[in-house]
Amino acid sequence: MKTADAHQLGAALVDWHSRSGRHDLPWQRDRTPYRVWVSEIMLQQTQVATVIPYFERFVSRFPDIASLADAPVDEVLHLWTGLGYYARARNLHRAAQRVRDAHGGVFPTAFEDVAALPGVGRSTAGAILALACDQRHPILDGNVKRVLARCFGIEGSPAERAVEQRLWALAESATPAEAVATYTQAVMDLGATVCTRRRPACALCPLAERCSARRSGRQHEIPAPKPRARGAARPSRRCWLLFVRDAEGGIFLERRPERGIWGGLWCPPEFDSATAAAAWARSGFPKWRGSPQALTPVSHAFTHFDLEIVPLLLEGAPPPSAAAQAARAAGIPGVADSAPSPAGLWYNPRAADGPAAVGLPAPVRLLLEGLTSGIF
Repeated sequence: MKTADAHQLGAALVDWHSRSGRHDLPWQRDRTPYRVWVSEIMLQQTQVATVIPYFERFVSRFPDIASLADAPVDEVLHLWTGLGYYARARNLHRAAQRVRDAHGGVFPTAFEDVAALPGVGRSTAGAILALACDQRHPILDGNVKRVLARCFGIEGSPAERAVEQRLWALAESATPAEAVATYTQAVMDLGATVCTRRRPACALCPLAERCSARRSGRQHEIPAPKPRARGAARPSRRCWLLFVRDAEGGIFLERRPERGIWGGLWCPPEFDSATAAAAWARSGFPKWRGSPQALTPVSHAFTHFDLEIVPLLLEGAPPPSAAAQAARAAGIPGVADSAPSPAGLWYNPRAADGPAAVGLPAPVRLLLEGLTSGIF
């Protein structure tokens, strides 16, 4: 397919979408800028099937800008637990507050205002305004990059600036003047369901006869992957998480820094070794008996590395006093008879009225469930 023919792509995809595209996704019902924005942030680096239940719970609790902006960030992160890439949730919360404060609580419809929101950027802003307002803006997410690169036989990795600029030019040319919302949904659907990274279903593709990669049999070579050091193995890391459990079943957690993995979530203290964890425990919990005991390690895969988590369990707290029980019932963080010096909170998975609504990393949540159920 020649670059000059990019404008023909839009009509072909609009026609295909009417027959084979996705039409009943939750954010396609009552398609407001707010709902589309939430869905687009959730869909960044996450598949539709995974996002759907999270989206439905999220908009049920936060049906509009005001409810999201006014909510504690911990509640936002709690509803995001398990979806990953938690910076998206923090950015969503910050952006809602900006819309509340700078735009009167009404989601903006000017491209520059949307693109300036935390966590948005050029492609996501274009998708929001195209899908929600039928404004003509090109998009270039990962699925669209793959469709365009294969269709037009674009050599090189989309991570390279020159390649990305060429793909943006093609995206601009391919975006039609009319039916923009339909085209935008169609090109994303095609990349997600037909022109997939592995095993593309070329026989079902409406662009098959125009596709340069298919004609040359190079579907699995285009687009080229991001260059990686020759022979570089996938990196792996190991960490030790110290689960300090008191007599009532409460686990001491501390908030992680916003930068880095699990940013802003609540987690047991992390250490580089069991020795470091034991030293911290002696300092922070001098009245407690015993030493941290190692439990069965668990593995967790991130996008770019593998993590082995070695859980350590420290028990032996004296029964809490009446004052400590009252403080904990009132939700005062970090209050116990033997409260450690670091700031934190006591999280009880077995609390009678349910555990606190805080954001937890998925593997930490599973480890807490294992501790509560007696698996460990």
